[in-house]
Amino acid sequence: MIKIGQYILAAGLAITFGGAPQEATAAKSLEKLLKVKKVSMYISSGAGGTYDAYGRIISRHIGNHLPGKPKVLPRNMPGASGLRATKFLYKVAPKDGTAIGMLQRSVTIQPLLGVKAANYDARKLNWLGSTTQEVSTGIIWHTSPIRTLAETMKTELIVGSSGIGSDTGAFPRVLNHFIGTKFKIVYGYKSGSDISLALERKEVLGRLGWSWGSIKSRAADLLRDKKITVFVQMGLKPAPDLPHVPMALDYAKTPEDKRAMSIIFAPTTIGWPSAMPPGVAPKTVAIFRAAYSSTMKDPAFLKDIKRRRLSVAPVTGKQIHKLLDKIYSFPEADVMRARHAYGSGMGKARKVKLIKVSGVISKINKKGSKLTLAGKSKVKGKVSRRTKIKIGGKKAKRKALKKGMNCSMRLVASGSVVHTMKCK
Repeated sequence: MIKIGQYILAAGLAITFGGAPQEATAAKSLEKLLKVKKVSMYISSGAGGTYDAYGRIISRHIGNHLPGKPKVLPRNMPGASGLRATKFLYKVAPKDGTAIGMLQRSVTIQPLLGVKAANYDARKLNWLGSTTQEVSTGIIWHTSPIRTLAETMKTELIVGSSGIGSDTGAFPRVLNHFIGTKFKIVYGYKSGSDISLALERKEVLGRLGWSWGSIKSRAADLLRDKKITVFVQMGLKPAPDLPHVPMALDYAKTPEDKRAMSIIFAPTTIGWPSAMPPGVAPKTVAIFRAAYSSTMKDPAFLKDIKRRRLSVAPVTGKQIHKLLDKIYSFPEADVMRARHAYGSGMGKARKVKLIKVSGVISKINKKGSKLTLAGKSKVKGKVSRRTKIKIGGKKAKRKALKKGMNCSMRLVASGSVVHTMKCK
């Protein structure tokens, strides 16, 4: 196997600066700036997921390790499988040290894989580090007669996906292409929790591209109650606590296929990365990298991590850059093979069907993020920042929703994220 992982698994690299006087001057300048400007952490997913959890915990603590101890405000910016936040950070966000991002790992290789919307160079982002490495997995719901990876090569398994370009959409297509599995993809779920609801409703019977660390922290009860079975690992090295779960790479039919699969799965090694825009002053980047590194060892940060049942095994920004340099140096033939597989099967995926319900808002929380619509029956919905809302024909924010309003909404099912909402 191509030993890409060695660039990440090596011991932490020392972060050095260009001399104490210069460092002190840069720190004072940054402190002066952060007294009048806020630092924003742009999280490339919606609220409630593991990216969001890590992003918010980092935001809560990294300011204590920056000059002047500024507050860092988490801002969710989901969309396009992480590309929306990545392109904002790359092209729009200020380059003065007031913008950082918690980005999805898949955005690091989408330019290499020919994704048209990924019109940026991931190597030019200033990577600060990652909380931990990851292994992506596939799970099967307990009611499915299929139990093993080998069986998915003989029998169709319907899997849920948040987006056709996300890991949950790409990894099933990649395995179908390279090793002959028969995954049928239903995409368009707004969040991982919506996919979990779909599993419970038996709309889908599996999910791929689910990080093992995320399962342990957010779906521990499903593991404990044997509602889900982990049947495959997708990454460069197996998780130590999944010794009997097969690696997808071991099923590659040729060395060329294995190398191409390694390119696609390599970002799992990056884990949950944070970055700054390109063009930020090197001394500012160095200060933020040092702050990130200190945060990973901060007892208060680690206490929050433990409380959320997350893990920490830090990867430095420099290690991420080394890995990306290695991935982007693969021979063109391997890249083209990976690109072909990544783009395969998109036309065969099916978009999830939405239901339309109407009624009166009978219950709603202060933020407007959770509500109950009472009509022929009571239907619960989660209103995200991405939910398209109109009140009286005009665009509105969820805070404008009030108890007693007559509304209609479109969503997958009760309890899921609302896609669109119209009220009077």
